[in-house]
Amino acid sequence: MRILLVIFLFAYNLSFSQTQSEMNQKAYKDYEKADKELNTVYQQILKDYKRDSKFILKLKEVQKAWIKFRDAEMNALFPEENKQLEYGSMFPLCWSIELTKLTKERTKKLKVWLNGIEEGDGCAGSIKNKN
Repeated sequence: MRILLVIFLFAYNLSFSQTQSEMNQKAYKDYEKADKELNTVYQQILKDYKRDSKFILKLKEVQKAWIKFRDAEMNALFPEENKQLEYGSMFPLCWSIELTKLTKERTKKLKVWLNGIEEGDGCAGSIKNKN
């Protein structure tokens, strides 16, 4: 019975094994999906707030600043010039995972402008109230 269990577990593990290249590709696709969502949310905010030209101008400024922050954050995490050589074959995987995490955090923050906040928040600034 134990031998069957060992054979089953071994076969199960083989069916889910991936190469480093496959893991790198999947992580990058996850980042692309997160980036696409970020851009969709950003474009929807621009559309929903198009009448507020001051806000739109400031949003564009902060988004450019966020991109610079994101890039600086990534380069602080992986500071070496020759990243592949220094961090090894897992570098593309790690880079994509961290990039995805930062992108999802930014998307969550931007969604507040789409979803709105409860009425009565005196510190909401340009964020619309929920209807």
